[in-house]
Amino acid sequence: MSAEDFAVGVDDIRAAAARIADATIATPTVPAPALSARLGCDLFLKLETLQVTGSFKPRGALNKLLSLPEDARRRGVIAMSAGNHAQGVAYHAGRLGIPATIVMPLGTPFTKIASTEGYGATVDLFGHEIDACRAHARKLADERGLTLIHPYDDPAIIAGQGSVALEMLAAVPDLQALVVPIGGGGLMAGIAIAARAVRPDIALIGVQSAAYPTLARDGRPLPGGTTLAEGIAVRTPGSLTRPVIGALVDDILVVDDSRIEQAIALMAERANVVAEGAGAAGLAAIMAEPERFAGVRVGLVVCGGNIDNRLLSSVLLRSLITDGRMMGLRLRIEDRPGALASLVGTVADVGGNIVEVAHRRLHLDVPVKSVEIDIEIETRGPAHGQKVIDALQRIGAACTRLDEID
Repeated sequence: MSAEDFAVGVDDIRAAAARIADATIATPTVPAPALSARLGCDLFLKLETLQVTGSFKPRGALNKLLSLPEDARRRGVIAMSAGNHAQGVAYHAGRLGIPATIVMPLGTPFTKIASTEGYGATVDLFGHEIDACRAHARKLADERGLTLIHPYDDPAIIAGQGSVALEMLAAVPDLQALVVPIGGGGLMAGIAIAARAVRPDIALIGVQSAAYPTLARDGRPLPGGTTLAEGIAVRTPGSLTRPVIGALVDDILVVDDSRIEQAIALMAERANVVAEGAGAAGLAAIMAEPERFAGVRVGLVVCGGNIDNRLLSSVLLRSLITDGRMMGLRLRIEDRPGALASLVGTVADVGGNIVEVAHRRLHLDVPVKSVEIDIEIETRGPAHGQKVIDALQRIGAACTRLDEID
């Protein structure tokens, strides 16, 4: 299949880029030296998190909305989305005075629902996955005469998303590979068409969640279930995007949620970038196969940063525990005046920081002249944590790590 067989060409992408330039942000492509040093590649991040709505989606949404005739604008539009496409459509529809209804899955993070409503759209929560939303949105579109703004399977959407690649390759012309998250495939298809036209030799690597590996080429089972990367949790890729990806993309890597969780934390700590699960999927893929990217100048699309604050805090805290920088201990000490003060002083003397304390004096499994205390301690790492334990044992405290208790 040649480029002429696709519904979108590079000229369409260039035209879309010019059309949306005044109302979208040409986000920076920045070097990530700390991540590069850790992973052994020369990594550049395309920060689509800096778009007004926190993801790349406004590019395609605006390009589509600008293509609508006046009567369609008056009737209004409808879209289905797990959050980022919703916000892109809602923001630009509101800016253009177009009524918008967005169908979102019931489990959509609160922050995405609130943001979508904040841009002036009406949110209709329906079903548990985007495919259920799709059928509901089409039904409402038919009943109300609304124009469906598809999140990925539309030439105008694909063309708008392809502007990401034009900006990346203008900013860093000698990139050797682009790593791009894939859900329905609109972003990857647009980037692939643009990148192949500008740099035919560039490596194009897609990334999917292990829960939804709909385009991965290794015979994985049917997708489904929950995932941190809800932005790419799509069961059915587009009829327009699938052939483009099949013809132009070199490989599709699959990453599980544990790796995505690590990538969210690493990007926040080492690059000062807040990414949602889908936005961190590309980094997760490089972390999973660093030898594949060793020494390569890699452009990584951080496609979105709309992560729920509670979820982000949990990910960062779990990262501290995994890295040994947060340690939970259960201590049994003599129940006497000054014993707790001695314990606290001992931890402080070796540089530990107690962040939480819970007494267990009245539990029947604790001897009557003893007290059991659960403490959470911040440390500099596993070796420092062991020093804290050694110091506590020297003052007579019986120590058990909470993660070792059944």
